[in-house]
Amino acid sequence: MRRESTTIITHSEAETVRAAQSFAGVLKDGDVLLLHGDLGAGKSVFARALIRALSDDADLEVPSPTFTLVQTYDTAMGGIWHFDLYRLSDPSEIYEIGWEEALQGGVAIIEWPERLGSLRPQNAIDIHISVQQDGESSRQIEVII
Repeated sequence: MRRESTTIITHSEAETVRAAQSFAGVLKDGDVLLLHGDLGAGKSVFARALIRALSDDADLEVPSPTFTLVQTYDTAMGGIWHFDLYRLSDPSEIYEIGWEEALQGGVAIIEWPERLGSLRPQNAIDIHISVQQDGESSRQIEVII
């Protein structure tokens, strides 16, 4: 199966937010997004902007799920599940926080998806975010569908 890749470079946090907002417009029910990147790469900025765009609420409070592991949101298009798996010690622990429900509809956004191991959904959309060497605020965002 051949996958398509699109890469964009953003030069500020505001541009990264706009990229996420634009991407939100093409998402559909059942999409699973795997956000890859080092600490500080901008995964949470991207996820927060996506959630606000999908919720159609620019002021929506979107706390990081670092300690709760998952935050959920009800939107017109269905539920949004935002997972942060950084503190997950075993892939099977994800079942305790709603994994099966998240895959039944809506949109699932997963930070630190490598912690899923063999539970990685086959048809997931991979988003790789990395800091560019030309400046602290520049990011490369590669979307692989």
